[in-house]
Amino acid sequence: MNHEHYMKLALQEAKKAFDKDEVPVGAVVVMKDQIIAKGYNQVELLQDATAHAEILALTSAFQGLGCKYLPEATLYVTLEPCLMCSGALFWSKIGQVIYGASDSKNGYRCYCNTSPFHPKTEIQHGLLADECAQLMKDFFKQKR
Repeated sequence: MNHEHYMKLALQEAKKAFDKDEVPVGAVVVMKDQIIAKGYNQVELLQDATAHAEILALTSAFQGLGCKYLPEATLYVTLEPCLMCSGALFWSKIGQVIYGASDSKNGYRCYCNTSPFHPKTEIQHGLLADECAQLMKDFFKQKR
């Protein structure tokens, strides 16, 4: 499998959020070419401001593997992680974060001049950025 394949799966998770009237962000955690966890925003459903796709996917991965660190895993997420999610990703020691669309209002780059991720974490951005951004635009257009 390739990065694009996994980001498309993250987009499917984001579409679940969209369909449930949640901000459409989806995440997939992959390790050794196997999906170990998925998540999508559930802030409204759970009435929990921390129920972001990344947090839910990380929690599922930790529970599924019985560990608290993911140095061999990759997180695919449709939107640039916020500062809260970046902190959780830091503590997870995740090996790689690949995100699609940038978030000019709430992404970690709005608040940090340096990387908030673990020093060993590799960051890539822009994968399927147009598709990821379009889903967000469609969601907020529908809200107005």
